[in-house]
Amino acid sequence: TRLCAKYVPLSNGLSEGDVERCLLSVGDANAFLEYNRAPVERAHQLLHQHFHPKAAQAPELSLAITIGRYGARLSHSHSTQFAYVDQSLRLWNEIMADFYRLWTLAEEDLLDGNGYRLRDTGQGLNRVKDAPRVGHAMHRVLGKVQGSVKGNWVGSSVVHLGDTDVPNALVFIDKYTQVPRMLRPVVDTVDKIPELCQDPWVAKWVAKEYGSQEALIKTILVDFFRHAFDGSGADNYYDAGSCIDGRLTSAWNWCSKLDKKSYSVVFHLAGHNGFDGDFSR
Repeated sequence: TRLCAKYVPLSNGLSEGDVERCLLSVGDANAFLEYNRAPVERAHQLLHQHFHPKAAQAPELSLAITIGRYGARLSHSHSTQFAYVDQSLRLWNEIMADFYRLWTLAEEDLLDGNGYRLRDTGQGLNRVKDAPRVGHAMHRVLGKVQGSVKGNWVGSSVVHLGDTDVPNALVFIDKYTQVPRMLRPVVDTVDKIPELCQDPWVAKWVAKEYGSQEALIKTILVDFFRHAFDGSGADNYYDAGSCIDGRLTSAWNWCSKLDKKSYSVVFHLAGHNGFDGDFSR
């Protein structure tokens, strides 16, 4: 009410109701951006908090991955994998920050009057359509992140749009709306472990299975930072790897296998029953 009273006289004739709707819209936008960016930023903090960028502090804390081992389709040393994860999270954070503009551009690409091709992309029939506006904006975002790492970019810079991997701008937007859905359960569970261990039975189980709360946290994070960023998840080796789109595919592939992890019960205890469904079945 006080904000409306403040801005109505400055609104060039807008009614109090119009000003209130504008203020609520701004609040919704800020809440949306906060929801999307917060888990990405927290994941980035956890990476730097628990791992050294140059060398593993212990063999079990190494982020190194080898192609063909545990499903990985990339081979990285610890330092290279640290940089790869760090850069991927930076990129996702920038995309989340620019999400409204990308969404608007996606709609413009979809509705620009140009035709599409109906093709079987390997994921059923899809409308394959170029997305030049989104593509240009994505390359600007990517260029900003690559500039921040001063030429030490790890992996491919290919942005798939209008092809069998990302058929159109709608699929592009949908893929990136999954980023907070994938990361939030991970960061929330890790952050809740100390609280969960206030229960003596949970604390006893954690001590027996992992040795300590810190060991459990590192077990989850080592696995996540290795294999949610290992190039896996595509149907074939041609589509797999370190491209911009492939980083999302790897993360989603890790999420799809969470119910098979020895620590999946910790996610249940923290209140997460799945990503877009119940992984307990």
